[in-house]
Amino acid sequence: MFFRKKQALRSVYDEKLIQSLDRSRTEWFKRRELLRISFEQNNELEAQAKAAQAKYFFLFKEAKKRKIRIKE
Repeated sequence: MFFRKKQALRSVYDEKLIQSLDRSRTEWFKRRELLRISFEQNNELEAQAKAAQAKYFFLFKEAKKRKIRIKE
């Protein structure tokens, strides 16, 4: 009775975290692939790829800390 709202909020925010994790993963892979196929060195693209990677790993660690399991 007292913890139902807390559990509902947790599941909503866990779902948002999973969606953010998926978006950041695809963004990181997209930036990494662009960097791989580029002909000349582009420092801005390299910085964007590193930022996307850092964001993904931050969200991944948060999901691990919350013990979230992705159901497929």
